[in-house]
Amino acid sequence: MSDATYDFAGIGIGPFNLGLACLAEPIGGLKGIFLDQGERFNWHPGMLLQSARLQTPFLADLVTLADPTSPFSFLNYIKERGRIYSFYIRENFFLTRNEYNQYCQWAADRLSNLVFSTRVDWIDYSESQRCYLIRSTCTKSGEAKTHRARKLVLGTGTVPYVPEACQGLMDKAIHSSSYLDRKRNLKNKRSITVLGSGQSAAEIYHDLLQDIDEFGYELSWITRSPRFFSLEYNKLTLEMTSPEYVDYFHQLPADKRERLNQQQRNLYKGINGDLINDIYDLLYTKQLSNDIKVNLFTNSELKKSAFDAASGYFELDIFQNEQEKHYRHYTEALILATGYSYRLPRFLEGIASRIRWDDQGRFDASRNYSIDHQGSEIYVQNAELHTHGFVTPDLGMACYRNSCILLEMTGKEHYPVEKRIAFQQFAVPEVQISQPDPELAAF
Repeated sequence: MSDATYDFAGIGIGPFNLGLACLAEPIGGLKGIFLDQGERFNWHPGMLLQSARLQTPFLADLVTLADPTSPFSFLNYIKERGRIYSFYIRENFFLTRNEYNQYCQWAADRLSNLVFSTRVDWIDYSESQRCYLIRSTCTKSGEAKTHRARKLVLGTGTVPYVPEACQGLMDKAIHSSSYLDRKRNLKNKRSITVLGSGQSAAEIYHDLLQDIDEFGYELSWITRSPRFFSLEYNKLTLEMTSPEYVDYFHQLPADKRERLNQQQRNLYKGINGDLINDIYDLLYTKQLSNDIKVNLFTNSELKKSAFDAASGYFELDIFQNEQEKHYRHYTEALILATGYSYRLPRFLEGIASRIRWDDQGRFDASRNYSIDHQGSEIYVQNAELHTHGFVTPDLGMACYRNSCILLEMTGKEHYPVEKRIAFQQFAVPEVQISQPDPELAAF
C-alpha cells in the first residue's frame, strides 16, 4: 500500500479528468492522483481521421475557460510547437481531432499527477482511516497496489454502444471506435454499410466516399432519423451550454428531463452542417465521371441482423418508420456508428452503499456533480446526462464543471465559477419584469 493519502483520486484519464489534472496541478496543498489503464492518453484513436474536427472551438481546451493564463492552454502548446502563426493564418477556430489529441498528449506529458498502465480493480472505504482504498494492478508488471484518497472523481468515460439487433455479430461487424484499424480491409469489400445518425457516421461515410471510384464498392448509409440532422449551432442555442441552463435543467422533474434529452439530440448529437454539404458536393463530383453506387436511407430502423457465412454478407431487416414497412438490406461490411454509452465500473460495487442511485440504477448526481450521500466525496465527469442535461459531454463546459469540483473539494474558488453568462432566462422570472402603468391603462 502506498504510504501517501491523497486529497483526491481521479479514476480514468479522458479529456475531462485530464483538464481537472491540469487545473489541480498548480494548487498548493492539494495532493491528487489520476489512474488509467491505458499506456498513455489517446482519445478515440480509431476515429482520428485526417479531416475530422471537433464540434467546439479551440477555446474549449483543457484549461482556458477556467484560467486563460494556464501553461496548459492550447495556445501555449501551439506556440511551443512553432505553429501559432500558421494557426492564426488558418483562421479556423475548430481543431482537427488529431491536433486536439496531440495537444492533450502534450499536456499529459507535463503533468506529475498522472499514472498510466494502472487498472483499478476495486474500491473500498475505510471507516478507521476515513478514506477510500483504491486497489489496482499495473497492466505491464502485474504488480498490485493500493492507493488511499479522501475523495474520488470518476472519469472512466463511455464504451462503444452496440444495438441489441447486432449483439451477436461483433466478431464480423465493426464499431466506429475501431474504424481506422479496419479501414484497409474494408476497401476490398464489394459493399459497405454505415449504420448511425451522428457525426461519426458522417465522417466515416465521407472518408469512404473519397475512394469509392478507385475501389468500386457500393456505399450505403442507414439512419433511423427522418433526415440527416445538422448540429444546431446558433448563438442563442449555444447559450444553453451555460450554468443557468444546468441550474434550470437540474431542478426539473426526472420524467421531464428524460423527455428533454430525447428532444434535444440535435443539440449535441447532430452533424456539422459543413460536413453534410461536403458529402453532398463529393457525391455530385464523383457521379460526374463515375457510375458510383451509393445509397442514403432515412427513417430506417434496424430490427434484426444476421451474418451468412456461406455468402459472406450481412442481412439486415430494416423498418421504414413513416411508411411502416420492412425491407431487407444486404452488405458485405457493416460499420456501427452507433455511439457510446456509460457503463458502471465493476470496481464501484465495494462502495455502492455510499452512492446515491436513482430509480433506474443510475447515479443521482447533485447539482455540484457529487453522487455520494454526503454530497462531498465522490464526483462524476460525463455520467450525469440524465441530471444535468445535454451539456454533460460538451468539451466547452468541462472547465466550468472542473472549477465547480475543485471548489467543492477544497472549499476555495481557485478559478472563478460563473453563475450567469446568458442573455436569456430559461425559467419563469422570480419577479415580474414590468407592470402596466395604471394611468395609461385608463386609456
